Amino acid sequence: MIACQRNRFAIPAEVHYLNCAYMAPLSHEVIAAMDAGARAKASPWRYKPADFFTVSEHFRERAARLAGVPQDSVAIVPSASYGLAVAAANVPLARGQEVVTLAGQFPSNVYVWQDLAARVGGRVRAVERPSQDCWTAAVLDAIGPDTGIVAVPHCHWADGRLVDLVAVGAKARSVGAALVLDLTQSLGAMPLDFAAVDPDFAVAACYKWLMGPYGTGMLYVAPRHHAGTPIEHNWINRAGSEDFARLVDYREDFQPGARRFDMGEKANPPLLMGASAGLDFLLEFGVEAIAEALAAKNDAIAAQAALLGMDAAPVGVRAPHFLSLGFGSGVPEGLTERLAQRNVHVSLRGASLRVTPHLYNDEADAEALIAALG
Repeated sequence: MIACQRNRFAIPAEVHYLNCAYMAPLSHEVIAAMDAGARAKASPWRYKPADFFTVSEHFRERAARLAGVPQDSVAIVPSASYGLAVAAANVPLARGQEVVTLAGQFPSNVYVWQDLAARVGGRVRAVERPSQDCWTAAVLDAIGPDTGIVAVPHCHWADGRLVDLVAVGAKARSVGAALVLDLTQSLGAMPLDFAAVDPDFAVAACYKWLMGPYGTGMLYVAPRHHAGTPIEHNWINRAGSEDFARLVDYREDFQPGARRFDMGEKANPPLLMGASAGLDFLLEFGVEAIAEALAAKNDAIAAQAALLGMDAAPVGVRAPHFLSLGFGSGVPEGLTERLAQRNVHVSLRGASLRVTPHLYNDEADAEALIAALG
């Protein structure tokens, strides 16, 4: 098992933060990298034209390594919604076709499809999960001849229940539908075989399980879309932009691969250097080992919560890094506020308590949660 990494974060001993699905705390390394990035811009006479590209490529290489995809297939985006807007501009939806989503899916992966469907005369179909099982069967049943796009996560943001993306990807391809993924609540915390799933686009914001700052994200773009249309036209994404003396020799061609989809002003050292440091933290251990460590933490909490009469879905139905605790007699009033008064920080989503620890949590955090719940 991975040793507790709490010493690398500014989390006081009396604070029990079990809420990575809400926002990851920034490690000392991330803060130091962001500070170094800010200092680089404090002396702009030392910031050379080449630096606009090296910082971006440094992040792109690490993001690609974490996801296990080619570096040329990663675009730099500021948010999940930006990446999903890129996807919506590059996957077809015909009049009368459906976009399949999950009921209660995070809004960023819903609004963009509602807008697209309204513009072309399509519709959004939000599937319900009829039991305490995972979402896979409901999604597979919904995919059919009228499906144009399947837009789902790897696990539901509220309850952590899984979608078998390999099976869903195969079914989507069998009917000619595009597959667009929001991996913000899973990438970096559980493995994903991109080659087996074969999504058209997959986005992840960095500020949760990728351990980075707000305002950064990565977008995987399948090679079949590398000639697609970006949602903005900025100077740095065009071919030859490394030569600042020739920027007004306007070009129609782009930087190679997914770089045409990069956000404007991507060369932001404080954010990208901090995001790279967050990825370095994950790469140090590997996603598979992290998933195993988080599963063990959640299994131990689930066993103790069961003694209090709380229920949780087993691993295999839920993601290993997610624990959603249910109350048989209803959620106690003011639950999260009362837990916070005891310095226990978690989230309430619907009728379940979402508990999402990371490597900075130890047994004392789990004990404090169970004691407070008791």
